[in-house]
Amino acid sequence: MSAVADVRNRPRIDERIHSVIAGARVAARAGATELPVINPATEQTMSVLQEADAAEVDAAVGAARDAFDRGPWPRLPLDDRKDILYGIRNLLRDRSDELAHLECLNAGLPIARVREQLARAARNFEFFAEVASTVTGQTYTGNRSHLTYVTREPKGVGALIAPWNAPLALASMRVASCIAFGNTCVLKPSEYTPLSMLRMAELFHEAGLPPGVVNLVNGRGAVTGTALVAHAGIDMVAFTGGTRTGKAIMAAAGAQLKPCILELGGKSANIIHESAVFERALDGALASVYSNNGQQCLAGSRILVHRPIAERFIAAFIERARRIRIGDPMQPETEMGPLCFREHLERVLSYVEIAVGEGGELLTGGRRAPGFSKGYYMEPTAVLARSNKARVCREEIFGPFATFLVYDAVDEAIEIANDSPYGLVAYVWAGDLDVTMRCSRDIRAGTVWVNTPMVRELRAPFGGFKQSGIGRDGATSSVEFFTELKTTTIPVDAPVLPGIGRDGNRRP
Repeated sequence: MSAVADVRNRPRIDERIHSVIAGARVAARAGATELPVINPATEQTMSVLQEADAAEVDAAVGAARDAFDRGPWPRLPLDDRKDILYGIRNLLRDRSDELAHLECLNAGLPIARVREQLARAARNFEFFAEVASTVTGQTYTGNRSHLTYVTREPKGVGALIAPWNAPLALASMRVASCIAFGNTCVLKPSEYTPLSMLRMAELFHEAGLPPGVVNLVNGRGAVTGTALVAHAGIDMVAFTGGTRTGKAIMAAAGAQLKPCILELGGKSANIIHESAVFERALDGALASVYSNNGQQCLAGSRILVHRPIAERFIAAFIERARRIRIGDPMQPETEMGPLCFREHLERVLSYVEIAVGEGGELLTGGRRAPGFSKGYYMEPTAVLARSNKARVCREEIFGPFATFLVYDAVDEAIEIANDSPYGLVAYVWAGDLDVTMRCSRDIRAGTVWVNTPMVRELRAPFGGFKQSGIGRDGATSSVEFFTELKTTTIPVDAPVLPGIGRDGNRRP
């Protein structure tokens, strides 16, 4: 099938988007807050979302709690649980055209990019089914009179909060890593991108997932998210999104000692050394900042260029940026679609004035893309900053907005890279082995990509230093977060007990 599905096969979009609790859609509720679901390419309202209030969140948590405390999911044999996870993988693949269409309409991401993310979403369930097979316990026999063994058990009910910039890929990661070990959850996607999330939740149940294992609530963070994180029935919180929101979530969860895993923002350095293969570094720099419409936490948005090649590299980057194909995200040739929603477009554009006001030079872009009467389209933008102290070097802009800095020595580049409140990822483009090894050793970031763009190895931990997050996603890391350790000790020889009070005199 072509990248753009035949119009007759396109999924129907419901007039109302509701939560899914215990395997069923929630009925319409009188007086409920309704939020428009807007197509960012046309600015047209496609549907209306019924926001989940505290009572609806309570029902969702109750369903997840019941499924964990009394339902079959945590008690299923591992092979049976894996069969369902593989079934989810298969359905996500079989329905990829439908899901891609919904995600493209709702998030404005280019269809080619969405298809990549859908492949990743399906793989997430396969991967964590396999990880669940590797979970082992331990046995201790150092005390000969006792046998002590350690087991891992599911932790409970998770509050999973997913962002709007890659809904299917990132929400599926949260759900798969949670339920694979026998937990249940309540998923809250962004209110801006509920369409593909609703369909994905339905596919979970079509694949045989028991009711209540995955529940879906829709709404704004300040309403639905706050009620979810604060709910006493939640045992853990997993959040992907902005650092400011992550701090609020951690504070709320901390009040009840709920553990959190937070994948947050970044302002990642992309170091271009004179020894790099020029065209590869150029391709990588463009991809790291403009793919996914520039809306990605791991964007290499601070591009640090070695002075000997700076003039040539920046000129080539600008020339290529101006040729990026902007347009309808449903068209396979589109390289950049609209930003997700109006307020975000306005925020990203506001940084142009900030950059110029701080003495930066606008190199290209800086405005809404011409030729579009509707849609939140923005030209690929790049500025040359005066120093790393500029706001455009320190704040996450989260859009198609590159900031250039020029450095003279590798030590200076590493110092600039580390001079940031964030530490999610870093990129290094260099043919000099000494340069790459020094950068890998000294840069304070959770992931360092050397001579490659974004490659996610699911077996390896992924997460950030500093304000880029708490905890890690990945095989071992997810097992650590989503399970609890239990120690059981059994006597081999009859223990000698103190017999307290056995022979003493009774008090009068």
